[in-house]
Amino acid sequence: MTAICLPRLALLFSMLAALPGMAAWAQAPTAYTLSGQVRSSTGEALPGATVAVPALGLGVAADAQGAFTLSLPAGRHQVLVRFIGYQPLTRALTLSRDQRLNLVLLAEGNELDEVVVEGAVTLQEKLRSTQMGVETLTIREAKLLPALFGEVDILKTLQLKPGVQNGGEGTSGLFVRGGSSDQNLVLLDNALVYNPNHLFGLFSVFNSDAVQSVDLYKSGFPAQFGGRLSSVVDVKLRAGSREKIGVTGGIGLISSRLTVEGPLANHKGSFIVSGRRTYFDIFTRALNQRNEGVEDYQPIPSYFFYDLNAKANYRLGEKDELFASAYLGRDDFSFQSLSSFNFDFAWGNTLGVVRWQHTFSPKLLLNTSAAVTDYKYTLGNRLDQFSFDLGSAIRDYTGRVDLDWLPTDRHTLKLGAAFTEHRFGVGRLQASAQDNRFNFGADVRYSGQEIGLYASDNFKVNDKWQLEGGLRLSGFQSGSEQYGGVEPRAAARYSLNDRTSLKLNYALMYQYVHLVTNSGATLPTDIWYPSRLSVKPQRSQQVSAGASFLLGGGKYLLTNEAYYKWGQNQVDFRDGAQLFVNAELDGEFLFGRGWSYGNELYLEKKTGRTTGWIGYTLAWAWRNFQPQRGTTGINRGTDYSPSYDRRHSLTAVVIHQLSPRLNVTASLVYSSGAPTTLPLGRFAFQDVASSEQEVVPVYPDRNTYRLIPYHRLDLGVVWKLKPNRLFRDSDLTFSVYNAYNRRNAYFIFFDTVKDKASGQIIDYRAQQVSLFPTIPSVTYNFHF
Repeated sequence: MTAICLPRLALLFSMLAALPGMAAWAQAPTAYTLSGQVRSSTGEALPGATVAVPALGLGVAADAQGAFTLSLPAGRHQVLVRFIGYQPLTRALTLSRDQRLNLVLLAEGNELDEVVVEGAVTLQEKLRSTQMGVETLTIREAKLLPALFGEVDILKTLQLKPGVQNGGEGTSGLFVRGGSSDQNLVLLDNALVYNPNHLFGLFSVFNSDAVQSVDLYKSGFPAQFGGRLSSVVDVKLRAGSREKIGVTGGIGLISSRLTVEGPLANHKGSFIVSGRRTYFDIFTRALNQRNEGVEDYQPIPSYFFYDLNAKANYRLGEKDELFASAYLGRDDFSFQSLSSFNFDFAWGNTLGVVRWQHTFSPKLLLNTSAAVTDYKYTLGNRLDQFSFDLGSAIRDYTGRVDLDWLPTDRHTLKLGAAFTEHRFGVGRLQASAQDNRFNFGADVRYSGQEIGLYASDNFKVNDKWQLEGGLRLSGFQSGSEQYGGVEPRAAARYSLNDRTSLKLNYALMYQYVHLVTNSGATLPTDIWYPSRLSVKPQRSQQVSAGASFLLGGGKYLLTNEAYYKWGQNQVDFRDGAQLFVNAELDGEFLFGRGWSYGNELYLEKKTGRTTGWIGYTLAWAWRNFQPQRGTTGINRGTDYSPSYDRRHSLTAVVIHQLSPRLNVTASLVYSSGAPTTLPLGRFAFQDVASSEQEVVPVYPDRNTYRLIPYHRLDLGVVWKLKPNRLFRDSDLTFSVYNAYNRRNAYFIFFDTVKDKASGQIIDYRAQQVSLFPTIPSVTYNFHF
């Protein structure tokens, strides 16, 4: 058999090599590899920095870690390194073997160390990339934009991108291209974050002082990501300075921040520690103490949150580097009445990641990591001698291996595997009395094992065509139930010319864990539940196509993307479902299908004194749940729109530099009203026993009404102060949230209208509740 197969294989390879573009793949050009990393003088990686050899017309942009790889012929070369905000660097070298360089750039003038790439190179890379639906958020942009209470929030900034909807006024939840909130994969240095919100969703858990970069994938998901259906939010923490100790912080209306960073072990490594805390509780407790003993005074609940980020890296040798990241965040809400009733509610995330990076060669890189993620909440009531405690939790132990390989200049291969042990605490209940009249508890727990294997190849066929194909094999087991799926990913880019490109991609995703919620927005009390028994994995597919155009001499990038997404085994709940401490929770689920489609138009500018973007989305989202499991389904099996469906969305962001020390910013948001369910009418009946009249509301189909359209204008000013002996850099940030005081609808309730003479109810009147009026704020930021 071998004698027969070998000639056939040889013939097959010779035929493949004869195909256009395949010869370059089969035979790598004779060249040496120049690789390395681009950093600032403070040790900060500079993603997007360009490393080029102008004489040969060759160049490459550094990745998110500042790393680059470039194939060059043997001989002498002049290497030019550029990065906006930094002095250009020219390095002469003679290449006679593979070589690695550590390139350090010096900041120009008095530019802040946090300057990030925002030049035409970024737009060129987006034009040439096969990825679609990717938004990269710079921390500088996030810090310049006006924010609620002056608290910079990267998730709220992502809501300003097309295709991303919020969960309501003031919330930081994300609903991407018609997907629900639990269908977003949120990662912090590759560790999963289950609840990325503080203050019931008003702020995200990400401290901007500790964040290096944020990437949002709305489609064309790379094969290394899995487990969710709608989007990937990939957040990377900053590495600390390897040169000197630095302190950065800020003092705002509701919170303060402090970050310390510096070198480790003779500049072989670095560390960064960043903390943030609110002080709501300080004022509320002082006010409660001041009014203690005042008749009819109602105490104000106490609330605060804090979070702590830490990261360290250490170079073990020429080819090995070790990284460690950690996050701890807690929210605490408590109420102590003047009577004997007490209420306590606490929730938070804890995670830790250790990653070892080994460089086999400039073209072969291995990353091995281990992570622990823990999310839990506890809710407790105390009334006289009785106590009641409710809680839920999920903990993950994850190990993964990722291999990056550049076999030729035309191919970029990624391969890897990941395994996660999930431990679900679906519900824990404890009730007792101090006199021991009763004491009982209940605890519902499950476990699940998730595995993923992936491989992808980015293939540059020629100057016109670039292809990317990926395959992910995923599986999940909980108890005796096992599930699995094949997840293909494919993308293509065709360049009409150096200013125009066409793109197309397809992705299939599986989701094996589900968020148990009975509201449109993520709440701390929501429960994560595994695929088991009747609860099958969710599945979705998405096709998208688009065109990108560089305009105005490369200063503007205009993109237009259309998408269609459809999914099976979407999850909802029967009316009156018992969601807490239910050992048979799977019996409360209903299953259906969902689909969404739309078009996203996006124009951005990243150079000059005026930068920003404009985005417009026209979109539809639908769901259908047929009669099942003894119910009539939802809306009797007819199609309906989920609460996060928005027909029209428009965002405009402008950042203008009036002078080197003064920036003004503005952001305008408009979206169609959210679908909601309101009573159609009411009927009254007389209780014969009590002679009292009862009024019962009558509800129509789900989400048959829409709230009024949402729109808001935010304004901001950032004034950089002159350096002094204490502070090298400092600024005052002024912002006005909801500048023209738009009363946006938070929710609707019905108030009674009574007859003045008889006191009888004669009508019901809808009342709108608005959350935020015009809110000015000021924050002082410093760095020394």
